[in-house]
Amino acid sequence: MKFNTKTIHGGQQPEETTGAVMPPVFLTSTFAQSSPGEHKGYAYARGTNPTRTALEKSFAALENGTNAFAFASGMAAVDAVLRLLKPGDEVVAGDDLYGGTYRMFTQLFEKYGLVFSYVDMNVVGNVSSAITKKTKLVWLETPTNPLMKIADIQAISLAVKDINTTILIAVDNTFATPYLQRPLDLGADIVMHSATKYLGGHSDLVMGALMVKDEILAKELHFIQFAAGAIAGPMDAFLALRGIKTLHLRMQRHCENGKAVAEFLKNHSKVGEVFYPGLESHQNHEIAKKQMKDFGGMVSFKLKEATFRFLENTKLFTLAESLGGVESLVNHPVSMSHGSIPEAARLKIGITDSLIRLSVGVEDIDDLLTDLEQALNV
Repeated sequence: MKFNTKTIHGGQQPEETTGAVMPPVFLTSTFAQSSPGEHKGYAYARGTNPTRTALEKSFAALENGTNAFAFASGMAAVDAVLRLLKPGDEVVAGDDLYGGTYRMFTQLFEKYGLVFSYVDMNVVGNVSSAITKKTKLVWLETPTNPLMKIADIQAISLAVKDINTTILIAVDNTFATPYLQRPLDLGADIVMHSATKYLGGHSDLVMGALMVKDEILAKELHFIQFAAGAIAGPMDAFLALRGIKTLHLRMQRHCENGKAVAEFLKNHSKVGEVFYPGLESHQNHEIAKKQMKDFGGMVSFKLKEATFRFLENTKLFTLAESLGGVESLVNHPVSMSHGSIPEAARLKIGITDSLIRLSVGVEDIDDLLTDLEQALNV
């Protein structure tokens, strides 16, 4: 199947008992057994639930994986990956991470003996140089949140595996979605999504996802999911399945609108630097062209002045956490999504008070540009 068909049919079959085209919401915690240990594939809903199984099959199809896992949140999915490691293991991560990921790394897993180093993954050599004998995981975001940096997934994967084939490569693919890039095809071992965002697409659920190709790795992650218990519920699984069926349609408009907004901001007198991989001025525009189908709907920029006045006066761009829904959102990373990162660390990589992140929705582009114009001129 081609991707647009996979969003609707990938991994999916009509429900066996009734022939329902959409999987029913199985609101049950347990399943009848004909004899101790003999059942129809489902025993207890923390382990498996038919609605969640249908979603996980869809997740796997989207990323060209063999197995996928749906978690209660994106952070629960990240947590499961780190539980593959043991005290003393080292993780190489990008220096521009989602604030929640950085918070988990530094405030939780450092206490449990994991060691983290942060490098600018715009340059492949920075990753290779950070690898030691204790490195077990390389964690990428691309595009990054919020500075829209682009890491060359294939080049980094080849460079790391050339040093040590046992090091896992994990990619947070939330901003790009599998519509734009599929990291497993580029050499990654694990793909993570905050399915709260584009996969769900309607700002009505919180969920995380992991997709893999290796069966041994899949068994390890399934055990962690079952044992730790941070599973996605059946109603959220149903909503995510429904959202995925229009992912390709929504992403087309997100990309069209994102490009138009980036071009508008680039040429506005009150705007400083614009961060969008679709602009030729972007540092890694050529790498983005190579590994992405298009450039997405996330745009960050710096205002020359009056940041809060702009944030308080948009009408269609709602000032709120999160991203990836059909509606446009505006975010102030320093005080919102990245507030947990210490000021010195933020400033070192360029997350300043003047930085604004837009999640460009699927509204009419003329209305969005009018809203930005009026807010810039208040």
